[in-house]
Amino acid sequence: MDTTPYLIFEQNGFLCGVEACCVREIFFLPELTAIAEAPEDIVGAIDLRGEILPVMDLNLRFGYVWQEYAVTDSAIVIEWQESKVGIIVNQVREVKDISQDSITPQLSYGRDNGQASNHFVAGFARCKSDIIMLLNLDRLIRYSPEKSDESLPVSTSDGGMEEARAEADIENLQREINAKMLGANAKLLSKHHVFCPQATPEEKAIFQSRADNLRLQGEEENSAANISLAVFALNSEYFGINLDVVREFTDIRQVTPIPCTPDRIVGNMNLRGEIVTLVDIRSVLNMSAAANYLSKAIVIEVANLVTGIVVDEILDIIYLNLSEIAPVPAALHSANREYLWGTALYGGKMMAILNFQKLLTKGGVVVDEEV
Repeated sequence: MDTTPYLIFEQNGFLCGVEACCVREIFFLPELTAIAEAPEDIVGAIDLRGEILPVMDLNLRFGYVWQEYAVTDSAIVIEWQESKVGIIVNQVREVKDISQDSITPQLSYGRDNGQASNHFVAGFARCKSDIIMLLNLDRLIRYSPEKSDESLPVSTSDGGMEEARAEADIENLQREINAKMLGANAKLLSKHHVFCPQATPEEKAIFQSRADNLRLQGEEENSAANISLAVFALNSEYFGINLDVVREFTDIRQVTPIPCTPDRIVGNMNLRGEIVTLVDIRSVLNMSAAANYLSKAIVIEVANLVTGIVVDEILDIIYLNLSEIAPVPAALHSANREYLWGTALYGGKMMAILNFQKLLTKGGVVVDEEV
């Protein structure tokens, strides 16, 4: 069966997909720098390792109103032909192989759909209980309404030329009206020139730190001594885990308890048809138990073993040079030290970097089913 891999993400309540072969990288949304004279949906740019990357707001591109950004939003870098752009999304889900048989190219609404060529949706895919909108990257990145249908009809007759001039005058008048309207709208949108004006000081610091990390990667890209970490919170303490073992981040939905298992085993969760066991590592780290409310999980995959780690909050993805990582302080309890690889500063606090392989093999996180 002919299949194509798509990166699936959530945006404004919709499930969307883009061809995975066009995705260059994914990271949490950093602070954006405003750009004058950019199209309305290009809400800023970032310094991505020495390359200025424009960033698109999909809400504005689809014609919806602007919405405040959150620290949990992500940016997906897409390269299409000779163009590269980042798009802001609420949450990145996974990569799915979608068969051509499951794709419906267009939907019929019982109406004249003469402008279908201008649509940004290439089709709709059925994936179990989900319907995914597959985006047309060529239209999404390249289409500009100001550039469409600008050519005038050519005629050798005087009457045809008069008609063409009249049409040109009407089009020029319409452009002047549109320009005035856009000028008025620009005043209304001027408040967006300040990135995330409603963000708290802590959130602004996180956005700024992400932008600095992306910029500094360019200065250190020739160094092999860099690692990427997912930063999360447990009981108001910060922890980092190597991004190489992270498969995805997910919300915790309905959990099924597993009888006759240790307290650290929270239960099983159905993750899009895959049963994932959720584990609370607090007891292994000598921390107090989690509250009854379960919110987020980090899905980890190590040596074909998949498990979900319960966390209070997923804070960030950062890049550190090994020189920024300090040894584990001797004052820490010996039971904790065994599962820590080092420490580093994050948000003005000490972050403990977990040695997750050792946590799995020696920390008793995985239940031995033969026992």
